[in-house]
Amino acid sequence: MARSTARKRAFNTLFEADIRGQEITDLLDARIVHPGAQTPLPVYAIEIVRGVASHRRTIDKALDESLNTWEVSRMPAVDRNLGRMAAWEIIYNDDVASGIAIDEAISLAKTYAGDETPDLLYGVLSTIEKKVQEIRQEEIEWQNQRAALAAANDAQHDAYESHEDNAEISQSTKNFNDIALSDFDNENTDNAISEQSSTVSVEESEKSRTEQNIDNTDNIDNSEPTYFTPADELSPELSPSPQGN
Repeated sequence: MARSTARKRAFNTLFEADIRGQEITDLLDARIVHPGAQTPLPVYAIEIVRGVASHRRTIDKALDESLNTWEVSRMPAVDRNLGRMAAWEIIYNDDVASGIAIDEAISLAKTYAGDETPDLLYGVLSTIEKKVQEIRQEEIEWQNQRAALAAANDAQHDAYESHEDNAEISQSTKNFNDIALSDFDNENTDNAISEQSSTVSVEESEKSRTEQNIDNTDNIDNSEPTYFTPADELSPELSPSPQGN
């Protein structure tokens, strides 16, 4: 029962950070100080939220691959964060049986999500359960590749600082390495060269779009988006509400 409560509180925090567009750890730190509920965040809730924040790239990739023709970014916020929470437990917490993590996510989905979500989560999370070792290995390889690129980037920065007058180590090369590391984080390394070479054209197109937007402001839809709405520590306007039977 204690862990079920912790999962619900963790889900609320993940959901709120998602719909606010806020960094998960920033909101978590705020919720630890000001829980917004009568009781502090449980230790296990904090562990879940920090775990999702630390491994979100891997978790979202696993969800994407298990969704087949769907994408995690297009899921309702409730579904997405229930999936993230359960995926973290399945992949990273060996103290919790995968079946329990799946059942707990489905139980919350029956309360807060649409009618199709329980079946969707069951299929997605069951697929992830079968690929845990593969997912863990892929993350290790990605971390090693990123560390190597970051080390090379740091070395290039040091060389640039030490040889400011050396024409072979130019500012453009330094900038290129920064872009390459950023693109690696976004799994889009093929765009590194094209981003650098098209800076001028991008600026011109942005200027053109800005001028067009000024003429089209009357056509902007200012209505608020509709969210599945969770729970205890959220402010009323951000709390997801249980779905009717």
